[in-house]
Amino acid sequence: MRCPVNAYKDLMAPYVCPLLPFPTSAQTENNLKAPIQAVLFDIYGTLFISASGDISNARSNLEQTSAINTLLKKYKIQLSKSQLNEMLVHEIQSDHAASKGSGIDFPEIKIEQIFIQILQLNDLEIARQFSMEYEMIINPVYPMPNLREMLQYFKINKTPMGIISNAQFFTPYLFDFFCNDFPENLGFNPNLIFYSFEHGYAKPSLFLFEQAAAELNRLSINPDNVLYVGNDMLNDIYTAHTIGFQTCLFAGDSRSLRIRADRPECISLKPDAIIKELNQLTDMIRSS
Repeated sequence: MRCPVNAYKDLMAPYVCPLLPFPTSAQTENNLKAPIQAVLFDIYGTLFISASGDISNARSNLEQTSAINTLLKKYKIQLSKSQLNEMLVHEIQSDHAASKGSGIDFPEIKIEQIFIQILQLNDLEIARQFSMEYEMIINPVYPMPNLREMLQYFKINKTPMGIISNAQFFTPYLFDFFCNDFPENLGFNPNLIFYSFEHGYAKPSLFLFEQAAAELNRLSINPDNVLYVGNDMLNDIYTAHTIGFQTCLFAGDSRSLRIRADRPECISLKPDAIIKELNQLTDMIRSS
């Protein structure tokens, strides 16, 4: 259940700065097979520029340290940034270990619950607000160029869109902040949105992809008529290919492009298409 619309916009606004993607040397390719009847997306590094490269791969620097120290003072938390990081890593590792013990291959946390534990909070909303601000500091994001236009194209053409992404509760609010609405109102089918935090599974687990494939089957859409778009050869391309989806590697930002050449699953794997800008996707599908 979401907070009222705009509830977090004031929290997010001070941290948002325009970002541009860093160019890559990748070459575009198009070997898609028609018809494409549904398009599913990763979020971080694909639909949104992620300054840290990925939601789970935050960088450390002096400006960030200052911002986090200010955040800790704001919430009257008597910890240093280093102490917070140490506790955060420990609690996440413990949570992951418990989930793996119950049979989850790649577990996902709920970050607000982690902060409730390590900060000894008894107010879920305060934990969510802190989580939101903390995330905006460690992982600055901004829409990829042409995001709105691409979403509008698929919405107007009534192409079912979905999401399979490692995410947290605040992820949908990024769409509301940058696109003035939540994914369900931007053309995404609510039944085709699979956030890792809601299911307890993170990519590269196949779990979210299996759930998506089952829902698409209920819509009478076969896997080979589905296109999945992501920036990570393991988390996105390998997993989607394994399920039977066609795949498109988004190679538009060097910060988030993950080729994974050292992973055996990716050595001989090739995506069906490669794009460097989101509007190339609509051009490819239009011509396929």
